[in-house]
Amino acid sequence: MVDETQIWAGERVAETSAVDERPSARPRQAGSAHGAPAGTASRDARSAARPRNTDPCYAALDLGTNNCRLLVARPTGSGFRVVDAFSRIVRLGEGLIGSGRLGEAAMDRAVEALKVCASKIEARHIVDRRLIATEACRSAVNGADFISRVRRETGLELEIVDRETEARLAASGCTPLVDPTSDGAVLFDIGGGSTEVVWLDRVETRDGGPPAAVIRAWVSVPLGVVTVAERHGGVKVTRDDFEAMVNEFTPHLTGFVKAVGPHNCGRLHLLGTSGTVTTIAGVHLDLPRYDRSQVDGTWLGAEQVRVVVDRLLAMPFAERAANPCIGAERADLVLAGCAILESVRRAFPCDRLRVADRGLREGILVELMRADGVWRSRAGAST
Repeated sequence: MVDETQIWAGERVAETSAVDERPSARPRQAGSAHGAPAGTASRDARSAARPRNTDPCYAALDLGTNNCRLLVARPTGSGFRVVDAFSRIVRLGEGLIGSGRLGEAAMDRAVEALKVCASKIEARHIVDRRLIATEACRSAVNGADFISRVRRETGLELEIVDRETEARLAASGCTPLVDPTSDGAVLFDIGGGSTEVVWLDRVETRDGGPPAAVIRAWVSVPLGVVTVAERHGGVKVTRDDFEAMVNEFTPHLTGFVKAVGPHNCGRLHLLGTSGTVTTIAGVHLDLPRYDRSQVDGTWLGAEQVRVVVDRLLAMPFAERAANPCIGAERADLVLAGCAILESVRRAFPCDRLRVADRGLREGILVELMRADGVWRSRAGAST
């Protein structure tokens, strides 16, 4: 396999309160208050006859290798409130590692999910949006063709983002969960087709909004739960299989560990955002059904994480599938995610792990709202 790991290290503020411009030179998404997406005349005609919520909202969509997720939110005093959401496992990257192409069935599943997202976006007064696609569309030879199909069939303009952007958005979304008394956090975002690891710190802003991300170093590894599970298997996973997964991922972190340099893991903490780490939290808490309010922001000790991973390794596939925090659609992927997590934990043996049920979409919303100065405007209006 060609090693496509990307590493960056240095001192850079990914977002600052002193700058109100968008962090990347990205034009406003078509379909915001400044225009309408191409090929949507018939959709607009249908929407015209449909009542719309008039609260000004922002939309963020993340089409990954495994999931299609949407958030619609409106600004609040110092953050935002989610008013609509959607998540569906589509496995867009199914079979991609072998063929290099997005499969027809996978694309069909994704398009159907995106049609639901389009209807939810149409039902709101969206002042700005960002709709991104990540590793599956980045790496597939027919990724651009699929994006064109999505535009034709749903009216949605998806943007294939690079790995640096993906790492930055995850950092922006998770920064509020960095312990301000620590020396920062090692954030990891285990996706379906890639994993981003970021040495992250936070800085309080002057615009009244959430804290901003300070990225010290980052790495993007072209391995995620789907690619690792397809390579090693995910139904029956022995301890040897698990170690093979860990050993495949670990070399990709070597350069990142060097980039971070000497550090005191006692002063850092891990910060995880992905289905893997939220699953571990849900299993640890023995939740009868997954509950974001109990998971997001939860702290786990290193020993608690180890106990849950061992418990998952000991579970037969049917038991994993029956667990309310895993489910049949993710039962063959969760141990691949645990192996990636274990690789990160061995590279950074921190005592504490904070769980984030947030990430790319929240990062998009923060960047869009900060670029529009919504929190500064609200703070000014209240004085």
